Amino acid sequence: MAHFPDTLAFSGILKPLRFEADIIDVEVEGVIPPELNGTFHRVHPDQQFPPMFDNDQFFNGDGLISQFRFRGGKVDFKQRYAQTDKFKLERAAGKALFGAYRNPLTDDPSVKGRIRGTANTNAVVHAGKLMALKEDSPALLMDPLTLETFGYTNWGGKCSSQTFTAHPKIDPLTGNMIAFSYASKGLITRDCTFMEISPTGELLREVWFEVPYYCMMHDFGVTEDYAVFHIVPCVSSWDRLEAKLPHFGFDTTLPVYLGILPRKGEAKDMKWFKSPNLFCSHVMNAFNDGTKIYFDTPVAKNNMFPFFPDVHGAPFNREEGRSFMTRWTVDYNSKGDEFEKVERLTDHMGEFPRIDDRYATQNNRYGWLLVMDASLPFNGPSARASGLRINNLGFMDLHTGKQSLWFCGPDCLIQEPCFIPKSPASPEGVGYVVALIDNIVLNYSELAIFDALAVENGPIGRAKLPFRLRQGLHGNWMDASGLPGWP
Repeated sequence: MAHFPDTLAFSGILKPLRFEADIIDVEVEGVIPPELNGTFHRVHPDQQFPPMFDNDQFFNGDGLISQFRFRGGKVDFKQRYAQTDKFKLERAAGKALFGAYRNPLTDDPSVKGRIRGTANTNAVVHAGKLMALKEDSPALLMDPLTLETFGYTNWGGKCSSQTFTAHPKIDPLTGNMIAFSYASKGLITRDCTFMEISPTGELLREVWFEVPYYCMMHDFGVTEDYAVFHIVPCVSSWDRLEAKLPHFGFDTTLPVYLGILPRKGEAKDMKWFKSPNLFCSHVMNAFNDGTKIYFDTPVAKNNMFPFFPDVHGAPFNREEGRSFMTRWTVDYNSKGDEFEKVERLTDHMGEFPRIDDRYATQNNRYGWLLVMDASLPFNGPSARASGLRINNLGFMDLHTGKQSLWFCGPDCLIQEPCFIPKSPASPEGVGYVVALIDNIVLNYSELAIFDALAVENGPIGRAKLPFRLRQGLHGNWMDASGLPGWP
C-alpha cells in the first residue's frame, strides 16, 4: 500500500499528483489571444511511487509533462509521464527501485548501472521532437503533440557524453541548439562538453573541457561568439554519497569562476575569471560586444538552496540567500582573471528569469522573472523550507531601468514565466507572457496570459484547471510551425 512520508517535500502543497489527464477545451476566463497557435510544455517532478527514503529531495521525482495546446482562442490540456528507463523499471516492479537524489549507492541492486534520469527539469521542442531534460542523464525524446516517449538519444551516435544540460539555448541567428553537459564521463567527474546541434537535430560540434571543481552546473550563457559557464560551489564528493548526505552542499570557502569558451574554439582557448564566493543558478541572457562579455544572472551573497546545506554545518541564512538580478562583465582579452564590473540590475528579490528568446545571445532589452516579497499577505501554509514566497511576476526594461510587478494575491503562488511573441515578426517584447498560478487555498491551477509589456495590469486571460499542478521547474513555447503533424 502506497504511503508518502509526511515531510515538506511530499506533503501539503508538494504532495505528488500521480495522474495523467486530458481536458478538451479548458475553462477560460477572459480572452485567449486567437493568434496563439502552438504548445506550452512544462514539467514537474512527481514520484509515481513513494520514495525509498523519507528525506529524499523534491527534485528526485519522475518527470510529469504538462501540455497546454492553444488553437483559435481555445486551450486543451494533456499530461503524461516521461517514460524514462527508471520509470519503466519501477512501473514493472510496482515500487521505487532507485534511491536518493543523485546517489546510485542507495539503489536497489537490480538496477545497478541503469540510467537514473527522471526527465523532470525542462521541456524543450527542437527539430520536431520534445526533449524532456534532466542534467544528470541523456536527453529523452517525446512526441510534442501526443507526449508519447521515444527514448534517450545520443544524437545519432555522435554524442559521447553521458549527460545533457537541462537548459539548452537556441541561437536565433542560426537556429542551432547550443548545449553542454557536466559530469560527462560519470558522476563527480570534472569533465564537461560543449555542443552545437543543427535545426534538424544533427550534432555539429562537441568540445570537451574540465572545470576547476565538480559542482552543480544547472545553466549557462551563450553569446554570438562565446559560451559562458559559471562555476558556483554547490559541490559534492563520493564521501558525501557514502555518508548518505544530500548530493550537493554549499561550500562558502571556494571561489566562483566564470569560464569563457569561444564557440569556434577548443578547450585550450577556455579562459577562467574568478570572483569571491557567492551563489547564482539560472541565467537570464548573455551577449558580447567584441571581446567584452556581459552575463546576467540572479546573484545571492550566500546559498539560496536550504535543501543543499552548508558543507561546514552553518545554518541556512535567509537574508544572505536573497538573489537579485546582476550583470557580470569580463573581457576575454584581459591580462588578468578579475571581473571587470559587477552591477546589480534590480532591487527586487527574484529568480527564474526569462527573455524574448528571439533575442538570446543579443543585447536584449526586456526580461521577466519571479519576484519574492515576504512582506505581502499570504493565506497558505509555509511555501518553502526557506520561507520564500514566489508571489509576484516581475518585468524589467534593461535599457531604461523601468521595473513593474504584478502581485498574484494572498491565496496564490506563481511558477516560471515564459514569453510568446505575438507574431514571428513582432518587435522584441511585443507578445504575451504565460505563467501558472497556483491557488493554495482553493487548490487549483490556472495558466495566466499577460500582455508582456504590461504585466502590472494582470492577466488578460486564464485557462483554469479543475485541480492544482505540482510546483514545476521549467517550460517553453513552440509555435505550431515547429510542430510536425499540427492539425
